Amino acid sequence: MLKQNYPIVWDLERFFRGGSSSSELREHLDKVKEKLGKFEINVKEIVVPASAQESNQIRQIIEELKDVAVHLAEAGAVIGCYLAQDTTDKKATLLQGEVGSLYARLSSLMITIQQALSKTESTVWEELLNTDELTPFKFILNEWREQASKMLSEKEEDLITTLEVDGYDAWGQLYNMLVGDIHIKMTIDGEERILSVGQADNLSSSDNAEIRKNSFEALESVWTEKEEVFAKTLNHLAGFRLATYKKRGWESVLEEPLAINRMKQDTLDAMWGAISKNKAPFVEYLNRKSEMLGEKAMHWYNLDAPISASTEKMEFQQGAEFILKHFKEFGPKLEAFSRNAFENGWIEAEDRPNKRPGGFCTGMPVSEESRIFMTYSGSMSNVSTLAHELGHAFHSYALRPVHWMNRRYAMGVAETASTFAEMIVADASVREAKSKEEKIALLEDKIQRSVAFFMNIHARFLFETRFYEERKDGIVSANRLNELMEEAQREAYGDALDTVHPHFWASKLHFYITGVPFYNFPYTFGYLFSLSIYSKAKEEGSGFEEKYIALLQDTAVMSVEDLAMKHLQEDITKEAFWKKGIDLCIQDVEEFLQLTNTKG
Repeated sequence: MLKQNYPIVWDLERFFRGGSSSSELREHLDKVKEKLGKFEINVKEIVVPASAQESNQIRQIIEELKDVAVHLAEAGAVIGCYLAQDTTDKKATLLQGEVGSLYARLSSLMITIQQALSKTESTVWEELLNTDELTPFKFILNEWREQASKMLSEKEEDLITTLEVDGYDAWGQLYNMLVGDIHIKMTIDGEERILSVGQADNLSSSDNAEIRKNSFEALESVWTEKEEVFAKTLNHLAGFRLATYKKRGWESVLEEPLAINRMKQDTLDAMWGAISKNKAPFVEYLNRKSEMLGEKAMHWYNLDAPISASTEKMEFQQGAEFILKHFKEFGPKLEAFSRNAFENGWIEAEDRPNKRPGGFCTGMPVSEESRIFMTYSGSMSNVSTLAHELGHAFHSYALRPVHWMNRRYAMGVAETASTFAEMIVADASVREAKSKEEKIALLEDKIQRSVAFFMNIHARFLFETRFYEERKDGIVSANRLNELMEEAQREAYGDALDTVHPHFWASKLHFYITGVPFYNFPYTFGYLFSLSIYSKAKEEGSGFEEKYIALLQDTAVMSVEDLAMKHLQEDITKEAFWKKGIDLCIQDVEEFLQLTNTKG
């Protein structure tokens, strides 16, 4: 069998030739503007439905909305890729601003539509939803109606949306630009190098303790130097959000993120409650890892440290084949889809300067393809990230037969598909370990993810919740942000940390994303929810893939509570559901502690 040579730089020419200077992209955007202009005229003529006979007009509006939205999303996703691959791309920055303005116009039209539908008399509304034209969209239309009832007047909401472009969204874009401009000088193996934030972050998993510590301290120094500008950015983002909530009469800062995730407060409370009561084994794991690294306690810069020389580096081609091998064990569709992604340049993995930090998957709804972004340096963590993002892409693939209106799934279930894919790879790799040392290393990589979801993400949630409460009373200083972050980390990690990361609030992109508030707890939800799905998959074997696809196709048309009840027969508002998933993770910890016990 010939060795594969998968491209490590993605193909964006497939969409628009010529990058950010593309004449094809310019033509596409001009057509979007034209479509949007016509749609605006039609929406302005919308009236409150008076009978079920108006279902055809509403369906027509839905189809026009779809046409504008998918073409705008296609352009926005590609432009986002341009900026991710090169943060110095000034033309892409200007195009992103243009797309942001178009999204603001579309959002205003959405508000107009929602307001009109919300004023429909109840009996007429029920009749409309029972027509052939609108029955497929019953859940989404009811959701729109509910959202509109919690909003301000159409004019007020339109004003907020308009101001977001040069206010709220602009602060988020400023953060990306500031981080993209940061360059870190480091000496590695006797050679002085200039690194981006993403490249320096990747050194957290280096097998060289000095490099890990030096990269952490270099980054911490940069965040300290620029803390005032990042504190200002974060405060203004939160201030805009809180001012909007106050005008709408929303008391809880969690009202919007819970609604976006189609989740009850009871579900969120049950999840964190179960996690908080079961952290002791993970604290014990962190203590054991510190001992193995020759330290008395855990330092932040050692959290991702490899504990064994048997943790071999996997070059990109090896990592790809490793993922495909284990995906195939789950089901043929996941494996075939992922192979296509590797072969056809869907993945940007090259380690080079000026790339933005982190990883993501973005969908192109017109082309019905996805693109995956990351910086691959050969660690097992990189392999997991790659599997994670392929899980996102497969979710989009599974939804291709579904109407656009019913594809707009919440973040929590989005992270379910990604962490499920990640788990397939992690679990299979532990099972196939060829030696005790390799098994320990792979188990540890698996446990690291549990620690990330149960401790790191919990720290983010605690920090953000408390920050928003304090922000209600005025600007929160950089020094206070450091204190809040340190308190959150010590609490979330069960006092297992010696060195913490006080400027984590400045370093983590998720706090600055304007499109999704509280970009944290859905990750943990997705992780534990996917554990339940994975348990069923193991019970039923390869035949489960079709059921899994059916679950993914329902992710945008019901609440997470209903989704769990329909496909898993579970009540996720109770801690017992979450405890079952946590127990599976604790089994990994117990096996790790047993294998690394040098005293018995």
